[in-house]
Amino acid sequence: MQAEIIAIGDEILIGQTVDTNSVFTAKHLNEMGIKVHLKRVIADQKEDIRFALNTLHPKTKLVFMTGGLGPTKDDITKHTLREYFGGELIFNQAVYDNVVKLFASFGREPKESNKTQAYVPSTCKVVMNDMGTAPGMHFEKDGVHFFSTPGVPYETEHLVRDKILPWVEQNLQPGTIYHKSLLTQGVPESYLAERLAAWEEKLPVEVKLAYLPSPGSVRLRLSGYGTNKEKSKALVEAQLPKMREILGRDVFGEDEDTLPLVLQKLCTKHEITVATSESCTGGNVARLLTEVPGASHYFEGSIVNYSNRVKQEWVGVKPETLKEHGAVSEATIRELAVGARTQFKTDYAVATSGVAGPSGGSPEKPVGTVWIAVASKHRVKAQVFRFGNNRLRNIQRASLMAMDILRREVQKFES
Repeated sequence: MQAEIIAIGDEILIGQTVDTNSVFTAKHLNEMGIKVHLKRVIADQKEDIRFALNTLHPKTKLVFMTGGLGPTKDDITKHTLREYFGGELIFNQAVYDNVVKLFASFGREPKESNKTQAYVPSTCKVVMNDMGTAPGMHFEKDGVHFFSTPGVPYETEHLVRDKILPWVEQNLQPGTIYHKSLLTQGVPESYLAERLAAWEEKLPVEVKLAYLPSPGSVRLRLSGYGTNKEKSKALVEAQLPKMREILGRDVFGEDEDTLPLVLQKLCTKHEITVATSESCTGGNVARLLTEVPGASHYFEGSIVNYSNRVKQEWVGVKPETLKEHGAVSEATIRELAVGARTQFKTDYAVATSGVAGPSGGSPEKPVGTVWIAVASKHRVKAQVFRFGNNRLRNIQRASLMAMDILRREVQKFES
């Protein structure tokens, strides 16, 4: 079953308000196995609302509209829908009783303008709003179901979750969908696609693979579609071992896992300790690691060595190393990692040093050049990366990569 979402509001179009209603609705529709084909944001204009309704995709069976149902003159959605679907505005006593009850709970009485919210199109079925004064409305035309909800997020969430979607599930039997994701770090989307191509071609027709990239990471989401959720789940779960076999340690977790969470579990399991020595990431790796409860079981501490003086005096980098190779170099990053491990007396230490930008680069070391190293009793693993020219993104990508190299080293020698 296919759905469309139409968010109405000038405040959304000018960036004054974030459209959380569409996100909430789309997420819950997806969980029910309903495909959201299109999301639109339109102005509080009669002609824009009519245009959106007249240009629905032919396969759309559900339309969710949010916004424009308030008591003020600029809220024209209800009047436009009345014109579009026909009929007249009629007074609904149950809606008005709900308005009075809601105002009484605040120790107030409704104004005359609030009474207008009890007038609804005669062609709609009222969806009672227990959280606000404007009711939801349900129209049907040519086999398509239209639902209109207020723009206030908690009111829309209540109506969609508690009233509308239960009705859809009971009356329209939309089908099921089951999602499962594997998470990768540090491998480009194109590389993953090439490695998975032969396997992907043999997937059952009910199972689809989606590549969802973010800076430095790619989420591989398997989705099973059908009418039986257990069957869809079984089809998806059967493919996970095959994906893991192909991708190996490039997979760091599943679903809502994060690298800090995975490291917390991994290091705690093997009773190993970790420290960080950070230059270009400015303590961000330590911040991410300590956001996870239980980090104190394995994380000892961090040295943010932004200056060469601190690199020498606190971490033990040799002056001649900095003079000959510079702060952003393999020689320096190795000494930073070894020095941090020595200072903190930990099993592992991870170090970062680079040119975050936007200035400070050179032809030999352009902006985005980052060296990362992990030191342990087994070896010192050092790698160089070229991330780009966006400072904040470089810090984010370097931090994630540092944690991922640490994860791989721990898995290699401790598992």
